[in-house]
Amino acid sequence: MKKIHLFLLFITLYAAQAAGQKLNDSPLRKLQMAEFAISRLYVDTVNETKLVEDAIVGMLEHLDPHSTYSNPEEVKKMNEPLQGNFEGIGVQFQMIEDTLLVIQPVSGGPSEKAGILAGDRITAVDDTVIAGVKMSTEDIMKRLRGPKDTRVKLTVVRRNVADPLQFDVLRDKIPLFSLDASYMIDDRTGYIRVNRFAATTAEEFSKALKGLQQQGMKDLILDLQGNGGGYLNAAIDLANEFLGQKELIVYTEGRASRRAEFAAQGNGAFRQGRLVVLVDEYSASASEIVTGAVQDWDRGVVVGRRTFGKGLVQRPIDLPDGSMIRLTIARYYTPSGRCIQKPYNGKGDDMQEAYAKDLLNRFDHGELMHADSIHFPDSLKYRTLRLGRTVYGGGGIMPDFFVPIDTTLYTHWHRQLVAKGIIIKATTGYIEQHREELKNKYKTFRAFNDKFEIDDAFMDDIREAADKEKIKFDEEQYNRALPLVRTQLKALIARDLWDMSEYYQVMNATNESVQQALKVLREGKYLF
Repeated sequence: MKKIHLFLLFITLYAAQAAGQKLNDSPLRKLQMAEFAISRLYVDTVNETKLVEDAIVGMLEHLDPHSTYSNPEEVKKMNEPLQGNFEGIGVQFQMIEDTLLVIQPVSGGPSEKAGILAGDRITAVDDTVIAGVKMSTEDIMKRLRGPKDTRVKLTVVRRNVADPLQFDVLRDKIPLFSLDASYMIDDRTGYIRVNRFAATTAEEFSKALKGLQQQGMKDLILDLQGNGGGYLNAAIDLANEFLGQKELIVYTEGRASRRAEFAAQGNGAFRQGRLVVLVDEYSASASEIVTGAVQDWDRGVVVGRRTFGKGLVQRPIDLPDGSMIRLTIARYYTPSGRCIQKPYNGKGDDMQEAYAKDLLNRFDHGELMHADSIHFPDSLKYRTLRLGRTVYGGGGIMPDFFVPIDTTLYTHWHRQLVAKGIIIKATTGYIEQHREELKNKYKTFRAFNDKFEIDDAFMDDIREAADKEKIKFDEEQYNRALPLVRTQLKALIARDLWDMSEYYQVMNATNESVQQALKVLREGKYLF
């Protein structure tokens, strides 16, 4: 670390000399002298690494909300979801009452190959008991994950099997998918949900798109609700699927960064056909790049609520110890010139607090419930590039068709059910008891979706579990929440029996944004 400091000091001093500055006026010289004095002269022993990290964090806090420092462990965790894989045993799991319950083994993964089944409970990893010992999920995952081709011994309790089972699992690379769902909503309309923009997103999307087109898809609903972004290249690749050759997707520009433009190649697989993009207040960054490009070129319509407004470009600066600075160097602009980044003011904690409260302020001001509560000055008006429609800047992407949050279904009683884990526990308990019966009765998801219902007996079990957790029953709230609870229970059962696409097929039947998208397509509200 000292060598790094000296190298940086040398470079800065050289630059300072070239500019005719006095060495003593160099800010880096000042910082170097302070760090040197503390490490050599302070009365007590100090953690020099921690001092430097705190100094870096302190400097970044005065810049903007997205310039950050990450230590080596944080960098590793941050990169895993975007790289598209990790190394481990390959199971989807849920922690139920201090026990790891296998929801599904990853298809073709190490656990499936070893014979682990959905519904198994993993009670020990190697010689360490993990069930009923209050071990954190993070600690359990550390034991399950490990380098490819290393072995781990799992102890498993299986329903209707008297004794615990032992499995020797050879760890492998496990894919992390960025597409949650892909299916046909009706005879001509496909649906694809992207949860993040990762290294494998373009490949996953292309495969899903091709599969839907083979099923006769003519129109596409692209769901980016809750998608917080990811890699810029992934966003460009996705937008390229919809736009013509040389049509601008996004450009970046900053004080020390010259304007850089990114345009479509014109070889996308869905350049024709109607497109609807779903967004909400949690759609950010790469999601906003795709949405802004689609809207600015009048290529499709946007349905939902104003997006988050994260349009700052971070350059990762790797440090020798594996840590990283993500430094904002430019801003993202849509093809019409709109800056995606929402305003931020202040410094340090005040700026971060105000920035974090932005969504809460939107809710308090009524923006999430009423489109007419959003007011834009004339200076923020822009024109789309083909039809000259009015769109607005000022941070985030404003949809063409607004869909308010439906607050009527989300009662305090329902929130308590979720917080106490009652819905998840009820689902897993039901699946454990009825898995074979359900599989035999419903050979296909379509049959399940058409005929299976959450009956009153199931809801009585939910109420009983709520009473045990001392959740006060409120009949009015219960009746309001009932349709949502039944939908969630059915969707979770579908996920456990099939996969995430089936989960979203159930949930989307009551998703207001999805239903509005279908209305736009079916009633001719799609104007271009």
